[in-house]
Amino acid sequence: MTQFPSTEAFEWAGLKAWPGITVDWDRSWIRRAAGGYTKRANSTQCFDPDDFEDADLRVISASSWMIRHKIKPVFRTTPLASPELNATLDEAGWQSIDPSHLFAMELGDVEADPEAQTLAVLDPKFLAVAKRLQSYDDTQMAAMQNLLAAFAIPSAGIVLSRDGQAVASSIMAVADGIVITGNVVTDPTRRRQGLARAMMQSGLAWAKREGARYAALNVQADNEAAQALYRSLGYTHQYDYIYRIPGGSA
Repeated sequence: MTQFPSTEAFEWAGLKAWPGITVDWDRSWIRRAAGGYTKRANSTQCFDPDDFEDADLRVISASSWMIRHKIKPVFRTTPLASPELNATLDEAGWQSIDPSHLFAMELGDVEADPEAQTLAVLDPKFLAVAKRLQSYDDTQMAAMQNLLAAFAIPSAGIVLSRDGQAVASSIMAVADGIVITGNVVTDPTRRRQGLARAMMQSGLAWAKREGARYAALNVQADNEAAQALYRSLGYTHQYDYIYRIPGGSA
């Protein structure tokens, strides 16, 4: 049986692979802001379940910090969040949204598709493909680009083409021997052709060359199609997490 890294190891790798632009630590609670691009990079989360002292005051402080940085208050609660933090959010009426899973696998030998490209995440070609496939407007694209500029670990934009046309892409980053995958997207007119699988395998081949031993990603609990794809590649469920927002904010 595979001995996977701990929840803490996966979360630290995820933090490095999808950082905030502005970061502030309150003991083991990290606050991140990135212009509102993705909840993960614009949220507060706890990395130590034993760090619960003054949870009520610290939730208020974190919320004020996020508002000052022009983002909505959001907590990302993983198995590392203390019961006291969860109880504080419950008592204050914070809602739970977007239940999600972390999937992971040991990274074996994988072969890249001959029509896949590995580009720098700020390469104009990758950015143009990502903008088109994700249907981003200029504001969303600028926010994404600002976050990518904060990457400080090996990373790549993976682009898969067919007949000269980009049809799938993702972002991969390697931290502490774990490759984290995000922004997986396929041309909606070309789905069910194995394109996402080929693109993922190509990115994992790059990560293997970069020294990754494990692969991990986040997937929403209601995205059954994505979960089926990831399971077919060898990923398995490791743990769950949710986002919390103030009551009435949904």
